[in-house]
Amino acid sequence: MSITAQAARNIAIVLKEALPYIQRFHGKTMVIKYGGNAMVDDRLKEGFARDVVLMRLVGMNPVVVHGGGPQISRLLDRIGKKSEFVQGMRVTDQETMDVVEMVLGGSVNKEIVNLINNQGGQAVGLSGKDGRMIRAKRLVLRSDAVELDHSEIIDIGHVGEVESIDPRVVATLDEQDFIPVIAPIGVGKDGHTYNINADTVAGKLAITLGAEKLILLTNTRGVLNKEGELLTGLAASDIRQFIENGVISGGMLPKVKCALDAVSSGVRTAHIIDGRVEHAVLLEVFTDEGVGTLIKG
Repeated sequence: MSITAQAARNIAIVLKEALPYIQRFHGKTMVIKYGGNAMVDDRLKEGFARDVVLMRLVGMNPVVVHGGGPQISRLLDRIGKKSEFVQGMRVTDQETMDVVEMVLGGSVNKEIVNLINNQGGQAVGLSGKDGRMIRAKRLVLRSDAVELDHSEIIDIGHVGEVESIDPRVVATLDEQDFIPVIAPIGVGKDGHTYNINADTVAGKLAITLGAEKLILLTNTRGVLNKEGELLTGLAASDIRQFIENGVISGGMLPKVKCALDAVSSGVRTAHIIDGRVEHAVLLEVFTDEGVGTLIKG
């Protein structure tokens, strides 16, 4: 069936708008943190996979880091284990860590790989343990949380933070036109496995790889002001001021700090975008308007 002349013009406009971005970002690395609604809605999952494949086909190097908190909680519920959180972080004993690794490094990781491959890509699933890619250390929390006030140090088990990243495995896959899909699990010098926040892993990986962009998918429109209006085109100095003034707070604060750390360490731009929008990644990378908040150094 033929399309109308107006529809054809609209397609041509879109392609024309995308061309300079394709040229500018050819050969550049884009680290994408994949999570939220985009991971559970079938339409959004398929759209995300297509976006990543298209980025690879036009010469970009997408690297996907994924979360999986809801999937972990569902499996813990099924086996009768209660999920506990302190300061927003999952308390992770050895049994819980086994479930985390099974879900993140297994079912969730392989589902994303399969989605990308079904769209014509060549994805390879990894965790930070592969090739000793992510060296982690135990995350230490202090008892300024309202949940606990009887101890200075809070032990939340196998929850880690990134100590260092060895990018060689990712670089090798990129050189061979594969798309790395990475579960945020690391290993410590003690040999213990650690669950790490996916935003943090994506940010540190973007810095280590010298990425052009760090893209964080969320379940909100991006960074909003107190009137609920979307803020974009923000410099690092703007972000610091908004944090000090309380404009940025709550659950958005860790994501913004992750983005700020990235752009302050050499990543060209960071994007906090609405993963509930179909093809959000393509819209952010290839159009003038985008669908979220852009942060630059």
